[in-house]
Amino acid sequence: MTTVWKEELVRITVLTVVDCPNARPALERVTAALDGRDAEVELVEVADEAEAARRGMYGSPTILIDGTDPFAPPGAVPSLSCRLYRDANGAVSGAPSGAALRQALAGATRSGQDCAGSDCCAPQTLDVVARAGRGRRAPDERGLRAVHRQVLRTFATTGTAPEPEALEPVASAAGRSAGEVLAELADEDFLTLDSTGRIRAAYPFSAVPTRHRVRIAGGAAVWSMCAIDALGIPPMLEADAVISSTDPVTEEPVTVTATAGVLHWEPAGTVVFVGRRPGGGPAATACCDALNFFTGDETARTWMRAHPEVPGRVVSQTQAEEIARQTFGPLLAS
Repeated sequence: MTTVWKEELVRITVLTVVDCPNARPALERVTAALDGRDAEVELVEVADEAEAARRGMYGSPTILIDGTDPFAPPGAVPSLSCRLYRDANGAVSGAPSGAALRQALAGATRSGQDCAGSDCCAPQTLDVVARAGRGRRAPDERGLRAVHRQVLRTFATTGTAPEPEALEPVASAAGRSAGEVLAELADEDFLTLDSTGRIRAAYPFSAVPTRHRVRIAGGAAVWSMCAIDALGIPPMLEADAVISSTDPVTEEPVTVTATAGVLHWEPAGTVVFVGRRPGGGPAATACCDALNFFTGDETARTWMRAHPEVPGRVVSQTQAEEIARQTFGPLLAS
């Protein structure tokens, strides 16, 4: 297969306040991490809180790679305050470590490409839903995986989220309460909770209606958080399913039918947009509403032009299927 792509330079923006002592070290580390690679690098001095919020600045210095802050902690609030970074060994510095910058730049290797062909853009560089590359499979310790799996199975069989008290027997096997385990799962963005502690979403499932409806063969009809999540349900459950959605520009219907692991898309030219708002935070607020099916490349790019605040790109059906499989396929595996 021939892969056609158009390479664009990675854009790196260092946002600082006036006379920030860490601005120059940040630029030097960016330059060292690039190691001779071509890139557009600029230093921008931010004058007030409103501009900080508009640009996605979470303290000085903030480093944006193609418009996204890869180092923003969950729940970060835009500000002009001094920002500190902690490296893998726990050391604190006024700029990200060289290793952290190189890793972030590796994820931007093909940022901004226009892709044609199933080989273009490695799935790991499109990781907008999998906890910044850490995956959606909860760790085995402290009852996290056991409770997480029970939540997913309940969604799949009933179409609704389990009540916290229904998860107490599973959580108690790890010596914890369901509330404790659910709070930790929410902190790590495996699921989200409402103000009362009930489950609002457990990726790929949503407890409230969305644009994406998935009817599982032998199971329930469920709502999914986004297009990628919807595509991830059949491989996660190893089940046939019918996904029903709409193009957010034209409101035309999109249907994807999964049968024995093979997906049939209607219309045939349907594509998926993947992107993420700058600033971090849980996927439910950072990107889920922006990951949609489009009936064609033209309507996808119409939406992109209307939403410049969401950096991202259009991917093919094959790419979208692979991202979904890698993200959600392992969740219920032994």
